[in-house]
Amino acid sequence: MGRPAILSHAQTVKEVGIVVIGRNEGARLARCLESVAGSGCALVYVDSDSSDDSLAIAATFGADAVRLEPSRALSAARARNAGFERLLATRPGLRFVQFLDGDCTLEPGWIAAAVQALARAPRRAAVIGHLRERHAQSSAYNRLCALEWRSAPGELEDYGAFGGISMIRTDVFGELGGFRPDMIAGEDSELAVRMALAGHAVAKIDCAMATHDAAMTRFSQWWRRAVRAGHAIGERARLNGRSAVRDCVRERNSTVLWGLVFPLTILLTAKWNRWMIFITTHLYLIHFLLINIQRYR
Repeated sequence: MGRPAILSHAQTVKEVGIVVIGRNEGARLARCLESVAGSGCALVYVDSDSSDDSLAIAATFGADAVRLEPSRALSAARARNAGFERLLATRPGLRFVQFLDGDCTLEPGWIAAAVQALARAPRRAAVIGHLRERHAQSSAYNRLCALEWRSAPGELEDYGAFGGISMIRTDVFGELGGFRPDMIAGEDSELAVRMALAGHAVAKIDCAMATHDAAMTRFSQWWRRAVRAGHAIGERARLNGRSAVRDCVRERNSTVLWGLVFPLTILLTAKWNRWMIFITTHLYLIHFLLINIQRYR
């Protein structure tokens, strides 16, 4: 079989639609839409009941805007699904959809690179690329985000590396029913698991994809994000933990061990052996360092 032909710019524009989601992103949304406005691709912006001028900003960039009613629970999953539905209602021939959050800007050249990566590998259902943190050095929390985005290119086996900022084949997305709208976090990696279970591949290509602007300066912001991440692990384990990929079972078990069993053991034994506090504190520190050395090396 011959190698698939490289798509021209005109073909790419006809076959790709972009969905941007946001809520009260302000100037970040303007930067986001500016980064995709010149692509020539169909553009839909989905707003999750913003109280700022997000809808007016979207209008200045010519985006087809969808406003979600707050009568139902708002979530990134619901917003992306609504954007996808609007895209296909107006452009039913689209082959690929690029999802982008309103706090991100798309890198030049990403759309073409992602389309080629999918066109050359028909088994691939979705691709992601390198994500950069805009102000990584402005706070410790932003630096943690920057570390989180780091992962090697290749076919994904750790589906937690798959994010909502991605390009996906429209037929696969529709076939699998999109993101689970009832998930408040982790809906992106959960979809990647379902893609894998359906026999599709998910890959990270060696190309700059987008710049993220976490803008986290307070512990409370980081804590909310951490709680959501923990909730996502639990939800993913519940939904697909018994599947062939055993999604998030190891992470869930580790959380139970180090977050519940071990602390209870400390409390129960420290009364009789004060050295237990010293020993277990250092075990926690060693465990933390080993996890992060392995993840970020």
